[in-house]
Amino acid sequence: MYFLTGWPRRLLCPLKSAEEPFHIQPSNQRLLFAVLSETQLSIWFSRPSVLIVSYIESVKAATRFGFYQQSEWKPDDSMIAVVASKGYILLFDVVGGGDDKYLYEPVYPNRGSLRVKVTPGYKDEQCAPALGLEMKKPVDLEAPITSLQSLPDDLVVATADGYLHILHWDGVSNGHKAISLCTVPFSLDLQSSRGGPCLDLDGVHIRDMEYCVTLDGFAVVFDDGRLGFITPTANRFTADQLQGVWAADVTDGTCVAVNNKYRLMAFGCASGSVLVYMIETTTGSMQLSHKLELTPKHYPDVWNKTGPVKLIRWSPDYSVAMVTWECGGFSLWSVFGAQLICTLGEDFAYRSDGTKKETLKINSMCWGAEGYHLWVIGRSEGGMDSPTTLQQSGILQFQFIKSALTVNPCTSNQEQVLLHGEDRLYLTCGDSTQAQSIPDPHLPKENSPHHGPTSLPATSPSIAQGLSTLLGHKHWHVVQIHSTYLESNWPIRFSAIDSAGQCMAVAGRRGFAHYSLYTRKWKLFGNITQEQNLTVTGGLAWWNDFVVIACYNFIDQQEELRLYPRSSNLDNAFASTTKLHSDTLLLNVFRDMVVLFRADCSICLYSISRKQDSSTPSTCVELLQEVSMSRYIPHPGLVVSVTLTSVRTETGISLKAPQQACLAESIMLNLAGQLIMLQRDRSGPQVREKDSTLSQKKLLPFCPPVVLAQCVENVWTTCRSSRKKRHLLEALWLWCGDAGMKVWLPLFPRDHRKPHSFLSRRIMLPFHINIYPLAVLFEDALVLGAINETVLYDGVGGGACAATEPLEAIFPFCTVERTSHIYLHHILRQLLVRNLGEQALMLAQSCASLPYFPHVLELMVHVVLEEEATSREPIPDPLLPTVAKFITEFPFFLQTIVHCARKTEYALWNYLFAAVGNPKDLFEECLMAQDLDTAASYLIILQNMEVPAVSRQHATLLFNTALEQGKWDLCRHMIRFLKAIGSGEAETPPTTPTTQEPCSSGGFEFFRNRSISLSQSADSIAAGKFSLQKTFSMPSGPSTKGADRWNKDGDCAENMYIDMMLWRHARHLLEQVRLKELGCFSTQLGFELIGWLCRERTRVARVDDFVIALKRLHSDFLWPFPVIPACALNSPLKNGRRTVLSTHMLKSQSADSLLNSNMETALPAVVPTNNSWLDGLGARSKEMDLASSHGVPETQEAFLSPLINKVEECSIGSATDLTETSSMVDGDWTMVDENFTTLCLSQSELEHISMELANKGPHKSQVQLRYLLHVFMEAGCLEWCVIIGLILRDNNIIKQVVGFLEGPDVLPETVISIRSGLLAVDAWASSDCLGYKPFLKLIQPQLQKLLESTVEPVNPESFQPANVTKLLEPAIPRLEERGGSVPLGLSLSLEAPGSGPLEDRPEEEEKEHSPEEGTYDCTLS
Repeated sequence: MYFLTGWPRRLLCPLKSAEEPFHIQPSNQRLLFAVLSETQLSIWFSRPSVLIVSYIESVKAATRFGFYQQSEWKPDDSMIAVVASKGYILLFDVVGGGDDKYLYEPVYPNRGSLRVKVTPGYKDEQCAPALGLEMKKPVDLEAPITSLQSLPDDLVVATADGYLHILHWDGVSNGHKAISLCTVPFSLDLQSSRGGPCLDLDGVHIRDMEYCVTLDGFAVVFDDGRLGFITPTANRFTADQLQGVWAADVTDGTCVAVNNKYRLMAFGCASGSVLVYMIETTTGSMQLSHKLELTPKHYPDVWNKTGPVKLIRWSPDYSVAMVTWECGGFSLWSVFGAQLICTLGEDFAYRSDGTKKETLKINSMCWGAEGYHLWVIGRSEGGMDSPTTLQQSGILQFQFIKSALTVNPCTSNQEQVLLHGEDRLYLTCGDSTQAQSIPDPHLPKENSPHHGPTSLPATSPSIAQGLSTLLGHKHWHVVQIHSTYLESNWPIRFSAIDSAGQCMAVAGRRGFAHYSLYTRKWKLFGNITQEQNLTVTGGLAWWNDFVVIACYNFIDQQEELRLYPRSSNLDNAFASTTKLHSDTLLLNVFRDMVVLFRADCSICLYSISRKQDSSTPSTCVELLQEVSMSRYIPHPGLVVSVTLTSVRTETGISLKAPQQACLAESIMLNLAGQLIMLQRDRSGPQVREKDSTLSQKKLLPFCPPVVLAQCVENVWTTCRSSRKKRHLLEALWLWCGDAGMKVWLPLFPRDHRKPHSFLSRRIMLPFHINIYPLAVLFEDALVLGAINETVLYDGVGGGACAATEPLEAIFPFCTVERTSHIYLHHILRQLLVRNLGEQALMLAQSCASLPYFPHVLELMVHVVLEEEATSREPIPDPLLPTVAKFITEFPFFLQTIVHCARKTEYALWNYLFAAVGNPKDLFEECLMAQDLDTAASYLIILQNMEVPAVSRQHATLLFNTALEQGKWDLCRHMIRFLKAIGSGEAETPPTTPTTQEPCSSGGFEFFRNRSISLSQSADSIAAGKFSLQKTFSMPSGPSTKGADRWNKDGDCAENMYIDMMLWRHARHLLEQVRLKELGCFSTQLGFELIGWLCRERTRVARVDDFVIALKRLHSDFLWPFPVIPACALNSPLKNGRRTVLSTHMLKSQSADSLLNSNMETALPAVVPTNNSWLDGLGARSKEMDLASSHGVPETQEAFLSPLINKVEECSIGSATDLTETSSMVDGDWTMVDENFTTLCLSQSELEHISMELANKGPHKSQVQLRYLLHVFMEAGCLEWCVIIGLILRDNNIIKQVVGFLEGPDVLPETVISIRSGLLAVDAWASSDCLGYKPFLKLIQPQLQKLLESTVEPVNPESFQPANVTKLLEPAIPRLEERGGSVPLGLSLSLEAPGSGPLEDRPEEEEKEHSPEEGTYDCTLS
């Protein structure tokens, strides 16, 4: 509502004086302020805040009259009455300065920007007027004056001798009247007080009093602390026409302030609380409405140490009250008791180092114009020698920004928050991204006369849905009000924003201006005369792209309703004007209707429609209906807001007719806090819609008003409708101050059933929220608000005394932050309390798609649990079981319960799980639903509620399930959890992950960080000296934080228990040939795979079926089965010299042996490849032509050459889109002709190259297979080495393994297993996968060597192709097959400079592409 902003300002008086000011009183318009010191009266101006004139009493007069004490302005600001201490009233005339009309003249640096003065009085408010003070004849009342109050014609003065004096402002002509309080009859209500005086008032006088216009009486505080209200029975104040009522049982009153808009009387008490009374309309008694008091919950240190209340000041719009105490500090409260600000705690009271600040003590304070400033005069303590405080030398000015709802409540039907300060606007919906994402429906149509009125409303639902995306940050969109408009029209009185949140309008003293976020520009009146000739009286609002204002026209002296189009220039020529018969006090818009509340207590409804035949945007306004409310409204100023709404209480409410929500069914009137509803009378004969045209249709009359609620500050409703969320969109939202929020919710029968006759159609549900609501997002189930935040800045330098300490160090810097509150759980809970579970379920299901709906259910469980489990009294009908049953209707029931439990104290868990079920059962439900993360949370619950054996049992279940599903992060937490149970650390359980950590490289990422050398040459290892008992110490890698647990506390039973589970899982994976998961398992959990494989080498690490294992590896690692192109049978390489080359390639062990072999025909030398060829790769030019890669050949024969210079800049997309710039990855070769100028690759060679690339799997899989090969080699599991060698088709691996088999430590069973396994693979390849036959032919010498070491003879022909007599293998062996000097892991190095890894090609994809490459004599399985 009201929010402090920035630091306060200190206004220093330019006149030096030994006297300190102690009293400040604003004029009626709050543009002038009277400031008193002991013998001095000063007048200050508001904007700029400067001293205008100062009157200093002479010593002689001061001796006669005494020191000044209080002051009061005449309502027309022409006189000031000052109270002197010796019983005198001093009357001063405020006169103009004669020729010097202005105290200051504005100076414009650029003369071209000076606005032309065309209207008399145009600059009157730009600068401070030159005024003078003239004292008239003093009035002696012969008794000390305790209080005085200004009336339009009279001045009422209370004296210490128990009299009320009524003086005329002229003070001389008519004299004055005195009324003794003893003659005024007082009672507890006005009815009984007419019988005569009931209480003795001898010796009692009035300490403080204030006149209430709307109650027509005085709220008074007597010197004995009693409170009362004095009202005249007739129009004149005479002794026999006054009567009074007492407030019962109050004897500690100190001060009073009245609220004219809400008819409230706020009495300050010596206890520090403020009692707010209202007058009961039937009996006239004083009834306590509510209290403004600090609570020990929020202010445990100072709630009862504030001292008596010193001052209460209502804001100019009567929406907030400022309260200050004798002991210092102030607090701000809304009209019905919601606390907004208090300076007795947090950063206002304490420095950043924790020391307590000196509290600001206030002598006098008042609000500035429109409530933008609070003028404060502090007081100093002690004499001149004592340390002075900061308030000694001037006036403090606190700055506020306030909600637009305070003075222009028509914004309550929108979903944006709009605040305005004295020179800027703060809005929540002005996000730049949203402004760009929402197209302006008017900009391309600015000059088009035919764009219809439905353009903006059509986008409203999407805009409303997108509002929740703007809740993620706390920043405001701040719009500076145009300085040219502010110059002559300050202060800003009204502001409004359109439904899209993109256009704003403000109205000051005269005229108005509007701003668009689309264009980032203000529009002002081009003709200043038009601006100065109107003033907005009833507020302003937006209708589509028109500004609707209720204004007073000074030229015609006529009240008018005007609509100005946004797209046109701001000029009366474009406005639609409708003359009104009475002054307009309030304005609101509902769909295409305008509702006005007028000063004669009548309500007028107008329809607005856009003229289609006009060349410029214009509207047509027609009067629809007029409703007189004079018999229900005692004073027109009591109406806070008027709203048209579709809310109704009829029996026709059903789920079938949401379209009726569009109709204006009722009027909501906030009458001094009472919410009154007038709905249309449908009791008479109804006319069917289709039988009457719009022009003939007569609007139904309204029923007599019904009071819906009391103490209402704000009302929100919407004109949108939705079948999905009818509960929320057809509800009425109320804010009732300290009583919290209320929602008037519709109740619908379920499934279109007939409603019960005893079931109410609506229900009022109250609930509390901890923010002040400023807007309601109906469909998002959110309340938007704002809160004051503070920033300490007490590190600045300053003196030891507070007077020299800067304000920045004394007061924190205040900011206003956006905030939001979820209210859905409150409504669901209230419905469940009232046994309306069916309605609660319908409402919850309609909101289940909201992203924070699980949090809503969690909040509901938490709030109910806290209240019931901590209650000192037994609860006869607990709600928690009902709530638990309710949330089981939703799929995230298990998560909701465990999240709530883990955010709640352990002491409340038994109560919670007694209602929702045994945590062991809930844990098992999570396992059955495969929700392991939630199960882990339940495990922590079980650990605290059950014995360790039960926790270990359930942890083992979860650990095994997590291992099986590969949730490694959870597995690591479970290992720590199981260790904690055994080592006595169970009281500090580990945190449970909420999300599974992604693993980018499939769990083998730590292989890249290991110090394992995979570049050992096969020839460098002496086969005879290799020891199978050798083990490798595996580092843990980055993902295993506790790697030393495998060798630390090795004898611990818990470690052994965990190891047994890990061994069992590893055995399970190896038995099922899931090598990829085994690798992930070992790297993620730091499992010592090599040592375990050494122990299991003769057991589970044996391979029973080589063919099944080979197929499983192909499937797991997405490695394609090798294929042979159909053109191999009739390839040109089969004839002539090229056949010789291929034959030699088949028989050779390496590329080096090719150079020394004896051939029939001379062949050019193939460029040899050495270990350091990559080192010189970067030195070569990447742009070198293919033809210049090698030297000139000696013969005319074509030869194969590697594309070494293109390795770095080329990539391979797939095997089918190979180009001349493909990278060389283990088999990328091309044909170069004799002149090295053209590239001549025939279709057959291209197919060869394509097939070779298609036979390779993804790069990541190759890295993983090489890693597993190293592990198995270290562990001596030679059978697995052979299988990996087969899938990689690396003859070096086979050669190495065969060399190992000659060692003395190799078991005969291993040799027999490898031999029989290779024979089985050969048989399978001959029948099902011919692509393996070339490689089996290549390793035939090693296999022959293996077979010769056994007794059984083997037919060499068994390794020949089954159906092809002379099968051609790939043209040149891959680089890793070149033997000798080629490192074991060279393929990893070769692919590093390439532009990218090979694509992952699933086995199914190979099946799809294989028929396109020709007919292969191969079966892929």
